[in-house]
Amino acid sequence: MRSIQKTDDEWRALLNAKGAEPVAFQVTRKAATERPYSGKYENHWTSGEYHCVCCGNKLFDSETKFDAGCGWPSFYQAADKKAIEEHVDRAHGMTRTETLCSQCGAHLGHVFPDGPQPTGLRYCMNSASLEFKPKD
Repeated sequence: MRSIQKTDDEWRALLNAKGAEPVAFQVTRKAATERPYSGKYENHWTSGEYHCVCCGNKLFDSETKFDAGCGWPSFYQAADKKAIEEHVDRAHGMTRTETLCSQCGAHLGHVFPDGPQPTGLRYCMNSASLEFKPKD
């Protein structure tokens, strides 16, 4: 069982109170995907940390972000292996690896084996699932 659980109404209220993007609930709680090149972090290069918009779990460091040219913010490594869960996703007639926040189960995006070294991974995330905290 996840450490953070809420009803859909509680998640909606929390995301609204945080001023999250309008699609944040659909993306994080219903596994929707924002349109490519539409997210606020796709072309964002400030130094800092990316956290789950729903629960604040630290997911990625800006040092691991790279321009994959895919239209979504991409990272080659999670901040901590335990921060993200992976599940097989067979939706839309394809097999992919879905990424979820390990604390609250928020849908983040997908991970693909076509990223840069040192990991060879591309964590392709929805901006609407992320909250950025700049370095002090």
